[in-house]
Amino acid sequence: MEEQELKDILGQKIKFFRLRRQFSQADLAEKANISITFLSNIERGNNFPQTGTLCSLAKALNVEVWELFKPEDASNEQNSLIDRISQDFSLQVNLAMEAVYNHYKVWTLK
Repeated sequence: MEEQELKDILGQKIKFFRLRRQFSQADLAEKANISITFLSNIERGNNFPQTGTLCSLAKALNVEVWELFKPEDASNEQNSLIDRISQDFSLQVNLAMEAVYNHYKVWTLK
């Protein structure tokens, strides 16, 4: 996949979720703490956001980051696999975060 193709897919998906949530560009830009111009450039495939901005956009749209890259024409089997991998990944991240928190909590009590 070429870089421009990835930018285009991301922009289309962000716009799709934005419209589905009935957000204007101004609404989403405010929720994600970015400028309307930057959001417009992302949606048109002219810019690619940094990781933090990507996370902010996904959070504002109430979707997981990976959903912003999910192909439109994915088969039911592919969608099931993506969902299963996503759930497993989320579980592993939550377990890791809990372990770090518990370790930190114990460490700070010493």
